[in-house]
Amino acid sequence: MAAIPGNIETEQQPPMTVPLRHFVVGLAFLSLGVVVGLGLRTGIVPGLGTLAHVHLLLAGWICVTIMGAMTQFVPVWSGATLHSRRLASAQLALVVVGLLGFVSALLTGSLLWLVPFGALMLAGFWTFVYNLGRTMAALESYDVTERHFLLSLAFFLVLTVLGVLLAVDFSRPLFTGLSVHRGEVVAAHATIAVFGAILTTVYGALYQLGTMFTQTELHGVDVPLRRVEEVGHPIGVALLATGRLIDVTAVALVGGALILAAALAFSVILGRKLYEMQVDWTPMHSRYAVVAPALAAWALLTVPAWLTAPTTPAHRFGGPGTVHLLLLGAVGFVVVGTLYHIVPFIIWVHRYSDLLGFEDVPMIDDLYDDRIAAADGTLLAAGTLALVATDLLGLPTVVGGLGGGLVALGVVVFASNMLLVIHKHSPHSLGRVVFGSLDPRDRSTVDDSPAAREEAE
Repeated sequence: MAAIPGNIETEQQPPMTVPLRHFVVGLAFLSLGVVVGLGLRTGIVPGLGTLAHVHLLLAGWICVTIMGAMTQFVPVWSGATLHSRRLASAQLALVVVGLLGFVSALLTGSLLWLVPFGALMLAGFWTFVYNLGRTMAALESYDVTERHFLLSLAFFLVLTVLGVLLAVDFSRPLFTGLSVHRGEVVAAHATIAVFGAILTTVYGALYQLGTMFTQTELHGVDVPLRRVEEVGHPIGVALLATGRLIDVTAVALVGGALILAAALAFSVILGRKLYEMQVDWTPMHSRYAVVAPALAAWALLTVPAWLTAPTTPAHRFGGPGTVHLLLLGAVGFVVVGTLYHIVPFIIWVHRYSDLLGFEDVPMIDDLYDDRIAAADGTLLAAGTLALVATDLLGLPTVVGGLGGGLVALGVVVFASNMLLVIHKHSPHSLGRVVFGSLDPRDRSTVDDSPAAREEAE
């Protein structure tokens, strides 16, 4: 059973429905992304299906989940009041409408619509950056997690601008006659998205979660390794993105080397925290145990590619055949593992924490079903292994198809477990969580007190 941390400021957190809404929407985008991915393997997805698949998973699932997690835990960890709860709700609405329209335009070939829907996504992400930036501006100093989050916010600003420029270029070429071509802008955009916004957030969050929920501290070799990551990673992202943008191999090579060194350093730190863990294993810890070797393996397999041809499109996300290793094995398992704590934690604090000492209440890890957690962990791990093996070893496509099917089934099982937690334990219905005050249920059944309205925003 995971420890209930006593050094966080739960009174500073936003209404329960705000982060939960992000997580539920993120799960919906994950499900859509998996369906599109399976459709790509069977050849039934029309239009620019690969781009739609990538945006559903990265912008939809991972980035929306990051938005919800940072909106929840920056106030909790930092003890700062969220700048605006209304903006926290508005950011999600803008991103959801923008992304759904953007993906629809990609699948139907209606490329003119990419611009307005891309602009909506930009507005949503910039609202998120502004809200969290204003929240963190009130802090007197920044710890390692907060420094990573600030860098991540800056990366979000840059990647969304590049994304809108690329959307415009689909219908009105912007880069014709310029020294920078579309392919190079795409490479910079993808680099900043995956290694800048996403991986920087992952590292920052795990410095906090990896120590808090293993009840360990950074010590010994962890300290110099943290310096390697904290300095090398952001500089590496900037250099790799710049080198790819201006097509200068030497610059990209230095950036790639720094990113790889940071990844190896962080994988050692995370592995050491899990080895030194002072609490019982939970689904969160077991997912993190996949992340450490996956991140290290990705870095080692990428070394030859990035030290010889870091600007080659085939090496955009690492060495040949390492895309699933990075995005599923490392990033995906971080998100799944973290949600196994965040969703029950938020609900537990609002539903049960005030009852401690007065009556028997469940602990955080009692809110989800252990058997379902074991099932989705097995399915996701087996599916990821099959996809990675297919990529790296050139196995028959049927193996990759089987892996994709197992991942899809694992996603369904995982989402079911999270939704059951909300259904069984949340003081609000799932409809109230998703739609807030727009919940289509009969208004007579809803608590319409000021406190309840604030929770539902």
